[in-house]
Amino acid sequence: MKNKIFHFIALSTAAITMVGCVDTEIDGISATQLDSLANLSYLKEYGSLKEYVNRSENPNFKLGAGVAASSFINSDIEYRVAAANFDEVTAGNAMKYASCVNDKGEMDFGTVMSFIEKAKEDGITIYGHTLAWHAQQNNKYLNSLIADKEIEVDPDAKNEIEDKIINYSDYNKFPFFVMGYEPEIIDGVLTSNCPTDWHQYFVIDGVATKANTDYKITAMIRATKEHEINVQFGNWGAINEGRLKISTEWEEKSVTINSGDNTNSFSVFQPGVFDGTIEIKWVKVTHDEAPVFEVFTDHLTNGEMAEGKPMDNFVVREAGKGDVPGNPIAGGPDGKNCIKITSIANPANTYDTQFFIYTPNKVWNAGEEYKISFWYKASEAAECESQCHAAPGTYLHWSMLPSNPNFTTEWQYYEKKGKIPGEVDGKNMMSIAFNLNVNKNKVDYYFADIHWSTIGKGNTIPLTPEEKKDTLIWAMSNWINGMMEACGGYVTTWDVVNEAIAGDDKDGDGYYDLQSATRNTVSEADKANNFYWQDYLGDVDYVRTAVKLAREAYAANGGEGALKLFINDYNLESDWDQNKKVKSLVEHWIPLWEEDGTKIDGIGSQMHVTCSENEATMQSRKNAVVEMFKILASSKKLIKISELDMAYEDAAGVHVMTENLTDEQAKQMAEYYKFIIEQYFANIPAEQRYGITQWALTDSPDGSGWRGGEPIGLWTQKWDRKRTFGGFADGLIGK
Repeated sequence: MKNKIFHFIALSTAAITMVGCVDTEIDGISATQLDSLANLSYLKEYGSLKEYVNRSENPNFKLGAGVAASSFINSDIEYRVAAANFDEVTAGNAMKYASCVNDKGEMDFGTVMSFIEKAKEDGITIYGHTLAWHAQQNNKYLNSLIADKEIEVDPDAKNEIEDKIINYSDYNKFPFFVMGYEPEIIDGVLTSNCPTDWHQYFVIDGVATKANTDYKITAMIRATKEHEINVQFGNWGAINEGRLKISTEWEEKSVTINSGDNTNSFSVFQPGVFDGTIEIKWVKVTHDEAPVFEVFTDHLTNGEMAEGKPMDNFVVREAGKGDVPGNPIAGGPDGKNCIKITSIANPANTYDTQFFIYTPNKVWNAGEEYKISFWYKASEAAECESQCHAAPGTYLHWSMLPSNPNFTTEWQYYEKKGKIPGEVDGKNMMSIAFNLNVNKNKVDYYFADIHWSTIGKGNTIPLTPEEKKDTLIWAMSNWINGMMEACGGYVTTWDVVNEAIAGDDKDGDGYYDLQSATRNTVSEADKANNFYWQDYLGDVDYVRTAVKLAREAYAANGGEGALKLFINDYNLESDWDQNKKVKSLVEHWIPLWEEDGTKIDGIGSQMHVTCSENEATMQSRKNAVVEMFKILASSKKLIKISELDMAYEDAAGVHVMTENLTDEQAKQMAEYYKFIIEQYFANIPAEQRYGITQWALTDSPDGSGWRGGEPIGLWTQKWDRKRTFGGFADGLIGK
């Protein structure tokens, strides 16, 4: 789901056309308009929804509801309706990373454990949502784990940077906010005398600071007698402190205090009850920085070609063969491994044999500075060409390297700095192609110890891709283990990975790529607001890692039954692209993730659908729903409608608000609900039917972050049954 906010209990009334029967069997619900609309009186005849599931045909089927954990825990009306009508609940937000992990990485599962205990009491199962996702992560904490490291240098080699200085000779009166006591400026000197009670005052303000950095506050200061004052540094609500000793002589006195999270800071001196005079000529704030260096960030994860580690950065294209990752073999320089590529004799083109250095998680921009290095040789003297490509085989530009390597039969070292050619601007360059059929003979080419780095300048050094990956695997493991420990084995089914697939095919392979901030498959706003684990763990290892960690943590924390792990995604029923997203998931990504034996148990379809007044549009959407179910069934996986709710749009495509929905439009929505549920049972074999979860029990309140003001529920906000309730029930009944 995408940034959904669940506040489905509200005090506003629904439109008269939407009000039906109230679930009077639920304690605390009153029937204000129980019989006010005769055309909706039929809704009183329905029982609870879960009564209509054919359990003999669907023994493992779960009818679920999305709920707010707090309402559920407190036994609010939402809980009572959910318990009466559904077998299973999914917490809207409470089991997501950002809800449990703070800025320091500390985890709090109190709400999760209370939610589980409440479900246990009533024999209701919980569907876990979600272990790995790009949204609703604690971005601050995760980014801090992989932040650049300061280059270690001799402390004496660091440069002292002056951030701000206040010279009181520039002022005629105290220049800062008065805090109950105002010092004087006498002959260009800040002068404070004991005001007979405890006192403090600003000495400097408006200092631009870096978070979590040590700053030195220095003052030219003296007093009528020796004293030690308290010094504060930071900003309101986020103050750190230190102590400053002063004497009777003019001296530079300093105290070092960390900035904490502050990016704008002030300093306050607190003489307290000192009964003398303090004089200050100036105050300055400084910090130490390491000298600026040239910094290299390598974008290859296994440039040394160690066996057993990924070789995805190296692609070999030999004539008559499909593209394959390079195979590391012994025989490189100094005991290193290498890659061998064999060209064909008498080629038609110089590019009939190619070797690619590929960075699938890094798009190179025109003008970007880089350094590349490798060892190379061939079975005879030979030349080559270098080109810019997007994904391997997607040609962009005829020239790449500042100069192309000339091969001999001896190992040579190649190292060059350069800039990415301007001709690739905006074209998603991700690889260098070496054309190895410049020579017409059959030749063996060898490459070893390859590194391709961006060049920057600074006093910090980025973690390597491998270091970032290892760090984030640790963080994911810590999170998943903590959640599984909190669940104590009770939650046996999870969205292990949520919303991984993008709606874009950047590499041109015919399938949608994963969502990625580095490959521009998401919006600029999403790049800023989300954390894409796959950009660091890799498209394949991201899912494999999450699955592996989930199974290990479940077993280690009381899990006894079979753990079922689902891939959950939205727009799988999309008609505008002929169901390309679900095809990408079922035909490409799941087989790829499972190649190494990784087991994915099921697929969840977030069906946040819209019923249309336009008949042609509606038919197209219905056709796509049926096609989606058929494709999902072909996966042989468990299939779950994971987040079902419905909006309505008029013939012009404008969404209709709850207060404006007509009874005829409500009937159309009921029929669409019935259609979806019937098609689920018609197209998904019984052994693959995990269940259906209604995401929004009630219509969305005005101002909600999820479909605000729209008629998306089965109940009104007053908990009156709607026509959609009847349509949902009829779909379950099959009538």
